[in-house]
Amino acid sequence: MNYCSHCGAPVHLRIPPGDSLPRHVCDACGTIHYLNPKLVIGCIAEWEERILLCRRAIEPRHGYWTLPAGFMENEETTGQAAARETLEEACARVEIGSLFAVVNVPHINQVHLFYMGKLVDGRHSPGEESLETALLQESDIPWHDLAFRSVRFALERYYADKREGHFRLHSLDLPPPPADYL
Repeated sequence: MNYCSHCGAPVHLRIPPGDSLPRHVCDACGTIHYLNPKLVIGCIAEWEERILLCRRAIEPRHGYWTLPAGFMENEETTGQAAARETLEEACARVEIGSLFAVVNVPHINQVHLFYMGKLVDGRHSPGEESLETALLQESDIPWHDLAFRSVRFALERYYADKREGHFRLHSLDLPPPPADYL
């Protein structure tokens, strides 16, 4: 950040009084600009023992498979974000259930939340950000072609919980990927 979004003057990175971390501070108007992690919200949408996946039409990870997910918008709840992202990416209506997984991704300043959900009518089709959509059983999941480690974690925990007969909340702190990670 170079300029204040409030008055347009240059900002400088420094620790403001009463704080403990460096922030972008405007010397002209005194505005402190906080840069905080972004929330990525997704849904494990189920229909007749199958899970809805989308093949990405955008970067990052164009062509790889993912759960419907994306950045939360202002003025919506996390559950509303999960339903909206499922509708936008897979043209599918979903009833949102409980929060299932929280994945901290500090090296890219993100937190990924995955909700459980049920498709309302089983209908789906690619949205603007998807090449295709599919309802898949566990044995058909393209495990080596999943776009993100957080999605793999959520799906692995989902199927493990399903086998155990009860679902619980899961969390993971993801380190940076290995250098050879595609």
